Amino acid sequence: MEKLMRNSFIFLSKNKTMTKLAKKFGLRLGASRFVAGNTIDVAKDVIKQLNDKGLDVTLDYLGEFIEDAREATEVANHCIKAIETIGSECLRSQISLKLTSMGLDISNDVVLSNLHRILKAAKKYRVFVTIDMEDYSRCEKTLQIFKQLKSEYDNIGTVLQAYLYRTVEDINDLNAYKPNLRLVKGAYKESTSVAFPDKKDVDENFKKIIKMHLLNGHFTAIATHDDKIIDYTKRIVKTYNIPDNQFEFQMLYGIRPEKQLDLVKEGYKMRVYVPYGTDWYGYFMRRMAERPANVIFVIKGIIKR
Repeated sequence: MEKLMRNSFIFLSKNKTMTKLAKKFGLRLGASRFVAGNTIDVAKDVIKQLNDKGLDVTLDYLGEFIEDAREATEVANHCIKAIETIGSECLRSQISLKLTSMGLDISNDVVLSNLHRILKAAKKYRVFVTIDMEDYSRCEKTLQIFKQLKSEYDNIGTVLQAYLYRTVEDINDLNAYKPNLRLVKGAYKESTSVAFPDKKDVDENFKKIIKMHLLNGHFTAIATHDDKIIDYTKRIVKTYNIPDNQFEFQMLYGIRPEKQLDLVKEGYKMRVYVPYGTDWYGYFMRRMAERPANVIFVIKGIIKR
């Protein structure tokens, strides 16, 4: 049943008709639990509240699979505005972005032009930028663009997914770039020809790449809500005397907030992934796919309205 629900939500996340309907009806269907709001003005208040609790943030203006250059430019403009807001408001926040929202599927010229504008603004305001990883078909291109930009900018990182077979090799390949990496399990439906089909294998690979990247001496963001992975990371950093400033935990806004605060109380750095914007539907569906319990949270939220 859980696998069926996951596949159903992932299928729905790619439905363009549903995406348009979601934009029309806003966040009234329960997504407000996981999405900070439609605008940066609303999102900045959420960031301030999280900062006040000892939580750092990475802010993401939602959008993906854009096929129009003008729209990609508009999304980049939103990212730049977010960077300027973070800087002017002295918020403890980074930003995250998807390359498909920057024009990855249009042309290299479009995506790179937008990224250069964003990274220059981010450098000015001392804001770190993480390139999110998307589905397998865009993995190699994403890493190539990351490598190209890493040679020009220090304030950039990217994401690797534990459910892909190739990720161990990618860790080794990226080592020379001294990358700041967010390590995740992965949230897209992939073929068994490229990804581990069983959760236990994904979990074991997740542990493997966490240990590899930490021992390589590079900054590691462990993005997970899984207590077993969190406890494993705690053991690794203690065993190998990994300094506190070389790693952090990351979780999604609206999921396990109590655990987030517990980690802060224990002295760990904890960053919350805070999405905002009108194009929230695909992100929301993937959150439902990742964790069936999220469906219950949403239903309760709708009933209470």
